[in-house]
Amino acid sequence: MRKRLLLMSVIILTLVISGCSLSGNKKNDSIKIASVVTTEGQILAYMMKYMIEHYTEEEAEVINNLGSSTVVHQAMVNGDANMSAVRYTGTDLTGALQAEPIKDADEALAFVQKEFAEKFDQTFFDSYGFENTYAFMVKKETAEKYNLQSLSDLASVAGELEAGVDTSWMNREGDGYKAFVETYGFDFSRTYPMQIGLVYDAVESGELDVVLGYTTDGRIASYDLVVLEDDLNFFPPYDASPFADTELLEQKPEVKNAVERLVGKIPTETMQELNFLADNNLIEPAVVAENFLKEHDYFSGGDE
Repeated sequence: MRKRLLLMSVIILTLVISGCSLSGNKKNDSIKIASVVTTEGQILAYMMKYMIEHYTEEEAEVINNLGSSTVVHQAMVNGDANMSAVRYTGTDLTGALQAEPIKDADEALAFVQKEFAEKFDQTFFDSYGFENTYAFMVKKETAEKYNLQSLSDLASVAGELEAGVDTSWMNREGDGYKAFVETYGFDFSRTYPMQIGLVYDAVESGELDVVLGYTTDGRIASYDLVVLEDDLNFFPPYDASPFADTELLEQKPEVKNAVERLVGKIPTETMQELNFLADNNLIEPAVVAENFLKEHDYFSGGDE
């Protein structure tokens, strides 16, 4: 009897260890999706996760709140992540690839796709359908007071205005503050470098007159801000795309097929609305992503 009990104990212990091992392997084998700290990055990361898990047998894991695109790039180079939720042509041109800005959107996309394939064996997909570029914006009252529609309209009043801009943009070579002043020929009375997330509150509260933000930020609609047209085409294109290790896509083509269903399906206005739901209505990015995919039946028609 004691031998039978001992045998049963060994079998149960083996099954428990085996189960834990299988569970651990599944977690280790999951596809890891890197995301920056922005609302947009997190929404797209969960879209990617849900699309992969909807259309494949794979499990996907979101690595959230990475500090910058540089950190995301290093995570993929180091093998800590297999995919990036979103990469922007303009950011990667001057960032990871250390290249000069390219003003033509198609040329910029073709360049980053070629360079990442050759240098890193990584795939820069075609765009989701929107770009998230820099844009100067003001309150509606300010736009009406000075009759502002484009950046060139600022020239006659910029000396009276205080501006807030992204800290990282201030010292960027090629498309940063210095180049902006040279292109448009005016400067503000004072310019404050600050975290990009704070500029919207600063202009809405009246602490600053004009700020540099992102075109897809949901707070543009929330605060009824007026985006000034970049009439001299100063800012390079920042088209947004999914991104992945090519080896993963070759080994698991069903993952590539799942992600490609999102290409061209998210116009700028839609991305603004999704960001608005998270930033203004305080809906979790994961919930925003899932609701959006359900509303569109996970883009089951592919090219529809």
